[in-house]
Amino acid sequence: MTKGTHLVISTATELVRVAVRQILYVKSDGNYSTLYMTGGEMRMLSFQLGQIEKMIADQIPDAGGTFVRIGRGLIINLNYIYLINLAKQQLVLADMHQGLHTLSASREALASLKKLIEDNV
Repeated sequence: MTKGTHLVISTATELVRVAVRQILYVKSDGNYSTLYMTGGEMRMLSFQLGQIEKMIADQIPDAGGTFVRIGRGLIINLNYIYLINLAKQQLVLADMHQGLHTLSASREALASLKKLIEDNV
């Protein structure tokens, strides 16, 4: 196994191993997080978003070029961004398997994301 190609999330009773390219986004849900994957699958995880963010940073060497935290509630895979609409406070991710995924985020968070992408074109 090559480090950085998969995210491994392990608890006392379960191990989840997901290819990085399959992760669309991770959304906070209180003390839990939900992992959304291409193909429509999702998995509830017993970790807070900050813990998932640390796992990504530890396991995926170029995570900064692939994943970014948006506000307090989202970690997204930059490779799937289709649309950022500041006026509607929407972020749309395009998944070739399941279509479009529309997420809400603060105007400030989306403006920062927009600038990050524009600066790296």
